[in-house]
Amino acid sequence: MPKSIKTFPIAEESVVSPILDDEEKNHIRTELGNRVKSLRLGEGMTLEQASGATGLAVSTIYKVENGKVSPSFENLLRLARGYGVGLEKLIESPAEEMNTTRLTVTRSGEGRAVSGKTYEYEVLCNGLTGKKIIPLIATIGPRGPLEPNQLDRHEGEELVFILTGDIELKVEHYQPVILRAGDCAYYDSTMRHGIRSLGTQEARVLWACTHVEGVS
Repeated sequence: MPKSIKTFPIAEESVVSPILDDEEKNHIRTELGNRVKSLRLGEGMTLEQASGATGLAVSTIYKVENGKVSPSFENLLRLARGYGVGLEKLIESPAEEMNTTRLTVTRSGEGRAVSGKTYEYEVLCNGLTGKKIIPLIATIGPRGPLEPNQLDRHEGEELVFILTGDIELKVEHYQPVILRAGDCAYYDSTMRHGIRSLGTQEARVLWACTHVEGVS
């Protein structure tokens, strides 16, 4: 997987945002698909059995395995939990995994780039496997108002801290909340939720969610 991340300058006091070109995205999807398929085969699961374990449609798993789609972060979690592994198993090659350490450091710009269905992610601290918290930086693009069918939910809890830009956070049972740089929110992930950047600019957020083992 390519280790270089292209960057471009944004507002003077903002941090640099990782950008992936189409070739890099295709490469990431292909490598991710190979790892997902290897995990399924390693568990001796058919696509139908994997669907039951993860809660994802057979067609969705097939497309992910064949690099035809970029799964959302929530679907990556469902795959990892369904196969009983940490998220890092899906995004790291075996040679990069370190299982003996309880401390890991990610330098600026050196996180693992993942192209998701809705967001671009930089997943942090991949050297530590079996983490209880999954930390990442997400680049959130502008989009129209979030519809109910665009909201995700899964087991666990989440914290979102706004680094740059303005976002709208929508959580089931609550009125939408506008968050700006320096603001943060913490919520129960079992409620349907989603975020979008407001205006015409991308936003960047530090996102962390708990990883509950064995939850499909």
